[in-house]
Parts: sequence; C-alpha cells; structure tokens
Amino acid sequence: MNTFFQGKTVLVTGHTGFKGAWLCIWLRELGAKVVGYSLEPPYPNSLFELAQLKDKLVDIRADTTDKEKLDATFTEHKPDIVMHLAAQALVRPSYDKPVETFATNVMGTINVMECVRKHQTKSCVLITSDKCYRNVEQEAGYKEDDAMSNQDPYSCSKGVTEMVVQCYRNSFNFKAATARAGNVVGGGDWAVDRIIPDTMRALAKDEPVVIRSPKSTRPWQFVLEPLSGYLLLAKKLYEGEEVSEGWNFGPDMSSVVTVKDLVELILKERGRGELRIEEDTSKKHEAKLLFLDTTKAKERINWKPRLTIQQTTHFILDWYTRYKNTDVYQLCADQIKEYEQA
Repeated sequence: MNTFFQGKTVLVTGHTGFKGAWLCIWLRELGAKVVGYSLEPPYPNSLFELAQLKDKLVDIRADTTDKEKLDATFTEHKPDIVMHLAAQALVRPSYDKPVETFATNVMGTINVMECVRKHQTKSCVLITSDKCYRNVEQEAGYKEDDAMSNQDPYSCSKGVTEMVVQCYRNSFNFKAATARAGNVVGGGDWAVDRIIPDTMRALAKDEPVVIRSPKSTRPWQFVLEPLSGYLLLAKKLYEGEEVSEGWNFGPDMSSVVTVKDLVELILKERGRGELRIEEDTSKKHEAKLLFLDTTKAKERINWKPRLTIQQTTHFILDWYTRYKNTDVYQLCADQIKEYEQA
C-alpha cells in the first residue's frame, strides 16, 4: 500500500474520533489527500486536537444524518475512496441515548451509501463492530455469516446496519465492504467508560485502576491492526476485486484475555500501579465473552494480526508516556512505521 493511496482523495467520516484520527494520520503518511467529515472532537485533549490534524487535512464539521451537507461534500471533493467510521460507538451510553444511537449508526450509514451510489464512488468501506453479532457467550469465534444482535441499542444498531448494507448489495448491486473489529486500543483514546483511557487516567493520578467486570473477555487489538484491514479492503475494492461483503478483523486467540489480565499486563509493563475490583451493580447488558473468527480475512485477502498482547501494551504505554513532551503527530507516525515493520 506504500504507493496505492498517493494522490487519491479519501473521505473519512468520524475523523475527529479515536480510530478516525489514527486513520487520517496513516493516510497522510501514505500520501493521500484526506477529507474529514465529523462532529466536534468527542472529548478534551482528543488525538485529533493533540496531533493538530485540523491543519493537515480538509476538516468538515457536520453530521452524517445531514444528507444535504454530506451530498455537497461528495460533490465538492469527489472522493476516490470513502471510509465510514462516524458512529455512536459505546454500548453503555446507547441505553441513555437509543434514538441518537440508531439515527447515527443506521441512518447515517444509509446516507453515506446513498451518496456513494449517486456519485459512483469506486471504493467504500463501512465500519461496524464485533458487537453486531448476537452474542451467546460461545467460546468459538463468531464468523461473518452468524446471526446479528438485538441485545442492546448499540449492538442492535450495528447488526441492523450490517443487514441494511446487505439489502443494498442485493437490491442495487451496491459495492461496499463492511468491517467488524474487536476492542480497539491504543494511544490517544480518552473516551469515558473504556478500559484503557480509564486505566491511564487513574495511573496519571497515582490512583488505583478500578474495573467493574474483571472476567469479561475481549478481542483486544492495537488500533493499527484493524485499520490495516480497512485500508486493504479499500484498495481491493478500488481495484475491482470481489470483496463487497462483511469482514472480521481481530487478534489471535492468545490476545483474547480478560479485562483483569489486560490491566495487569499494563501495570507489569509500567512497573507499578494498583488494581481494584468493584462489582458492577447496573443491570445494563454487556457481553462477557466475545471473540472473532478471522479465518476468512487470513485466507482470502492475506490479512493477519501482527502483534501479541504484550506488544500491544508496549505501544499503549509508549504513547501515553511520551505524548505530553513530544510532537503527537510524529509520535503516531513513528508508531505506524514501527507497526509496519513488525
């Protein structure tokens, strides 16, 4: 991919978010012209702001539910590739804002697809989630054709989105890939109610790291792992390969560990810190066991995870240790280069 993206215009929705900002940095390093379309950064000291991305790309602040604004963006910038990441991306807040969650995740995606159809964009990758699957706490990894979720507003919104995209493929010969990633972690994530940001905030204050679901198991993966899959799909779609379907991107089984294990690995890497477990007394459903089967991506598009869970924790701590005293954009670019060589 070192030459493929050079000179191509890539529209990234959700570019002010955690994964979106990392994707924009990688695309810029690959020589792409990046057009970002998103709401304001979701929290203070976002990666988007720390890396000063506003000055390095076309920065459009708008909602994907605003179809007219979205269409005007396509008309003006004529993207070669669309990477749709804009979403309400957390399970627990979806209980408080179910209407907003469905509007953004389902209708926002439909608006993007309508613009892609109208403007005949050559390549479109739509990001959903591993939580799109109906989770029955099975030990085997979920495969791309498994049943979709209706268990909570967030998961259901992602499952519905996957079905809507499939409907467009069946009804309109619509060409787009959907990507379902595991629990993505890495530097620059400051979201509330996520284990890595919560851990880093506690450690910065020399406070104990409090976890509510120590035995919950997740497919933890460094942010660049799924992004490499998204970029690969975008390239293959542009070149006309038959990849217009759903794809899983997750770690190997050795990196599927409990919340408690992950925090302990971080504390071990750091050399100090305290862990405290507090029982989750809320009745909001959240999956305890989740793992993706990535056989399809490995066999058909030659994608595979590069990092162990130990390497992932190294990247995380390296970023959070250094970001206050260095150029954050360059820090991310350096980690991208290190990852490419892994």
